[in-house]
Amino acid sequence: MTRSEFEALAAQGVLLLDGATGSNLRLAGMPVGVCTELWAFEHPEVILELQRGYVEAGSRVIYAPTFSANRLGLRMHGLENRMAELNRGLVALSREAAGGRAFVAGDMTTTGRAPEPKGDISYAELYDVYGEQAQLLAGAGADLLVLETMLSIEETSAALDAARAACSLPVMCSLTVESDGRLLFGGTVIEAVEMLQELGASAVGLNCSVGPDQLEAPVRAMAEVARVPVIAKPNAGMPVIGADGVARYDMDAERFAESMRKLIDCGARIIGGCCGTTPKYIRALAKAIAGREAAGCPAEC
Repeated sequence: MTRSEFEALAAQGVLLLDGATGSNLRLAGMPVGVCTELWAFEHPEVILELQRGYVEAGSRVIYAPTFSANRLGLRMHGLENRMAELNRGLVALSREAAGGRAFVAGDMTTTGRAPEPKGDISYAELYDVYGEQAQLLAGAGADLLVLETMLSIEETSAALDAARAACSLPVMCSLTVESDGRLLFGGTVIEAVEMLQELGASAVGLNCSVGPDQLEAPVRAMAEVARVPVIAKPNAGMPVIGADGVARYDMDAERFAESMRKLIDCGARIIGGCCGTTPKYIRALAKAIAGREAAGCPAEC
């Protein structure tokens, strides 16, 4: 997909993304502390079932489960030598699940480290880490790239620069924020939009953190300064940890969808769900936007 093709797709109406991956893998039996990407790769039936469920529910874009499959993320599990294998294999699984009915986004996320001078990682190292993964994802057949659950404008900027240098795919940028619009590593959502759209992001927005009922003000603030589509992909409310140690979220699908309608009214044009959401939530979202013009799917649909 070219950047102009993405612009045309987003201009058709509200673009529906998928829901959560990690929280659903936990419910499917993934143990705590393992490498999520390796577990997904070794349990393809779980990913295929989940992502096919999202496509059936109405997702027009699904995220390949390549979240932390970068050199630094995999190094924590002694798996950096399998980076190419995991990125290529997980994109292939998502393309199989999509079946030509949805686009596949190569997913990248924060290193969890604050960039210099506040932290201990340089722009150059971040640029290399993200560029390396972006090149693999593009080569594996991803239709677009997404930087999600990012913590700072500085790291997101480095990742966006690297991704745009590595390939010609459109890049969506999604940060995690406090309900007042402050980023976890400093800065505001308004500053994020202004910076990232200037650097060439095809869409900018929010994911994770909290439920949609707490994000109306940040989404409205972003929409007021955005020249690109605004993303909203929040959690299913707030987590409650059960006796089994698994987080479950306090918003059901119908309440989530109703709150998401309000985010659309605030200016969100690309929507989906993060932690705690399932295909049931995406189906409810699809119904909630049925009265609005919705963006389409690949030509193979």
